[in-house]
Amino acid sequence: MSQLRSLAGALRSSSQWMRGQVGSGRRVFDPRRNCSSGAAEPSLAACSSSYVVEMYYAWLEDHKNVHEGPTAWKNLIWINHFKKSYTDLRFEDFLARKWSSEKRFGLEGCEVLIPALKMIIDKSSEAGIESVIMGMPHRGRLNVLANVVRKDLDQIFCQFDPKLEAADEGSGDVKYHLGMYHERINRETDKNITLSLMANPSHLEAVDPVVQGKTKAEQFYGGDTEGRRVMSILMHGDAAFAGQGVVYETFHLSELPSYTTHGTIHVVVNNQIGFTTDPRMARSSPYPTDVARVVNAPIFHVNADDPEAVMYVCKVAAEWRNTFNKDVVIDLVCYRRFGHNEMDEPMFTQPLMYKQIRKQEHVLKKYADKLISEGVVTLQEFEVCVSLYGNLITVSLCKHLFHSCCFPDFFKLDGEPKSMSCPSTGLNEEVLRHIGEVASSVPLKDFAIHSGLSRILRGRADMVAKRTVDWALAEYVAFGSLLKDGIHVRLSGQDVERGTFSHRHHVLHDQEVDKRFCIPMNHLWPNQALYTVCNSSLSEYGVLGFELGFAMASPNALVCWEAQFGDFQNTAQCIIDQFISAGQAKWVRHNGIVLLLPHGMEGMGPEHSSARPERFLQMSKDDPDRYPVNFEVQQLYDCNWIVVNCSTPANYFHVLRRQILLPFRKPLIIFTPKSLLRLPEARSSFDEMITGTKFLRIIPDGGPASNHPEKVKRVIFCTGKVYYELAKERKQLKLEEDVAIVRLEQISPFPFDLIKAEVEKYSNAELIWCQEEHKNMGYYDYIRPHFLTVRSKNPIWYVGRDPAAAPATGNKFTHLAELKRFLDTAFNLEAFKGRSY
Repeated sequence: MSQLRSLAGALRSSSQWMRGQVGSGRRVFDPRRNCSSGAAEPSLAACSSSYVVEMYYAWLEDHKNVHEGPTAWKNLIWINHFKKSYTDLRFEDFLARKWSSEKRFGLEGCEVLIPALKMIIDKSSEAGIESVIMGMPHRGRLNVLANVVRKDLDQIFCQFDPKLEAADEGSGDVKYHLGMYHERINRETDKNITLSLMANPSHLEAVDPVVQGKTKAEQFYGGDTEGRRVMSILMHGDAAFAGQGVVYETFHLSELPSYTTHGTIHVVVNNQIGFTTDPRMARSSPYPTDVARVVNAPIFHVNADDPEAVMYVCKVAAEWRNTFNKDVVIDLVCYRRFGHNEMDEPMFTQPLMYKQIRKQEHVLKKYADKLISEGVVTLQEFEVCVSLYGNLITVSLCKHLFHSCCFPDFFKLDGEPKSMSCPSTGLNEEVLRHIGEVASSVPLKDFAIHSGLSRILRGRADMVAKRTVDWALAEYVAFGSLLKDGIHVRLSGQDVERGTFSHRHHVLHDQEVDKRFCIPMNHLWPNQALYTVCNSSLSEYGVLGFELGFAMASPNALVCWEAQFGDFQNTAQCIIDQFISAGQAKWVRHNGIVLLLPHGMEGMGPEHSSARPERFLQMSKDDPDRYPVNFEVQQLYDCNWIVVNCSTPANYFHVLRRQILLPFRKPLIIFTPKSLLRLPEARSSFDEMITGTKFLRIIPDGGPASNHPEKVKRVIFCTGKVYYELAKERKQLKLEEDVAIVRLEQISPFPFDLIKAEVEKYSNAELIWCQEEHKNMGYYDYIRPHFLTVRSKNPIWYVGRDPAAAPATGNKFTHLAELKRFLDTAFNLEAFKGRSY
């Protein structure tokens, strides 16, 4: 009987194993946080391997499902894995000798990770897997790139060269953060397999949901509905796996219908230390892998100094994933031979542990000696294996640094867009009307909808008849028109199906039949693309990371994530800062994800008002002191993301369509409205959306002031919802000839050319920037230097709320008083007389 079946029986009959004891006093492998009761630090005194904490015992006990014991295939292990995987130890040795003062975050102490990954990939390929998407931290990344993904050694070595210059595009990243995509033949199965190692920042575990999103996208586009051809492998450190909350968020996505990747294999490199922190100080759970219990994932604990056990576990784990399509965890209990990096001194904080570590022989050398003594391999064969790889790495020269271009069919061979123009984003009126009619109806027969929803649908039908749209209908038409052109649209986030403000209603629920629902957007045309709209778990960090990964897979998809309220995006700040803002500059990876962030000061308190536009603008790569030569499309190409605050439904419609029609991909940040969703004045005519129309970067004043610009005394520049409050106040004060109001719709990149035209048009007027946000927030700090570049002689005065610590007041009366105060200032034509800038 196999070892796993024996162990399953033992687990059922006794709980002593869980405490690290079998029989009377015998020490067994015990990888828990207090794994050595007699020492103050983690112990390496393990003498055997225990494999399972939680499994489906019936599956394990069935001899058809479990492999024979490790002793039956030692020769196979040497030939197929360790003969090739001894190269990973040679690789680390070479880097240590050649660049002894460079950080590389080597794998020494867990060298068995390389053959373990190869075993998982081989068994998965045997089961039909064609693509494996991997995510991992920095430790061991260079080794995985070289010996698993098979990145050319000269490409790795040249990154250690101090004379290396940054890539032509972007600022680049350190060598142990870079990823790679590679297609090759799997030697064990003679099948094609694609390996993708995702680039990631130093923020541990942040890449987890991104990997899952990209995996889901590849499964979706390939029609792999059960995860039989595409899978993910995530590697973790023990401290991060237990300590980072995004791990928990990612696990909770694993079985949600719109987020499942049908099973991930998690490999924890358990160094028994986190930088300088002992396990007993780093977590409260016995094992670092206990977080996986939330989804009942089987957890294998295995001694990384026992290669046969590791390979055995990896085979079973791969079969588990491909049998049940569920997550599975392998805990490789190992050690870290050096400090946190090669320059670090671990003896400061773990002296006893590192005295033991220094006595430890490399596991692969130890295993090779064992095989030689047992006659499985000869000393001569072993020495030939070592010398072959030694010759290979010494002749690898620094030839070039290669960045493979994502979306190869979308760009030219040199990575440049195939064009630098954007067609009109308007539509034929027949298309507008058809989508509007579907949005106003229920495509399924005998489908009972809520009476309140019937009223909403009648309102939509009335708007279509009058050739107008509100925000919800404009979004509907934008999405529907892209679906017609074969563009997949995915909208994800908390409560997005109905919409936080009950305005969207993209999923209709039968009031009489449980679990019967209808998505009218998928009933527009016979051969349209699929529309996916999915309520997410109550997570921002994990879900935004997932959608970012989904958007990486194809440029021909509109992937949108909507925050329940805009300020909740700061829970996902790591994804925004490390991936969305800087991803292209660091890793040369284009991404067209759309963030929909509800924003507006409406007396709802500090936590439901501001989407923090100042943070996005501060991170925008848009030089305020340099007047561009080329505008619009070129500006969009040069920036790191696009930031807009649309004031009309038509412009919202256009910017969504422009996101797909552009010849490249950039993240799009949209500050979306709340009260404007139902404001009668905030509607658009079909005339603003028909063929020939496009997104307006600014909306000039269209009233009496524009007819006689030389007589205008003040020009108010603004963005978003505050325009409607300004327009209402101006009308009441009858200042429509004296004050012009210009709306800035695209904030970044800044529309220098259009702003300059407006400033020159109203050459005699005083310039005002008005915002509803506090002065130390919002847009003023961003737009002020840009305006100085446009018109250096004259200042642009600030009108808005005073500086504050909180984004908004929690008192409705105070909110209205603040609004009245800055509106009074905005239209007091004497407010800035005699003041110096």
